Amino acid sequence: MGSTGDKIKGMANEAMGNAKQGVGKALDNKEMQAKGKVQEVKGEAQQAKGDAKDAVKNVVDKA
Repeated sequence: MGSTGDKIKGMANEAMGNAKQGVGKALDNKEMQAKGKVQEVKGEAQQAKGDAKDAVKNVVDKA
């Protein structure tokens, strides 16, 4: 997957994770909050992966 795809999936996972955390908090559901946090962190990692791919591509393009 390209860097843009990683970033898009990352943003979606981060948004869904935040939503799950909010619903879990509203329902006082600790398990849902935890799952939301895991999904949010996964999204952040996916976005970082996309950023890293961009950085490598930029270095290669300049070489």
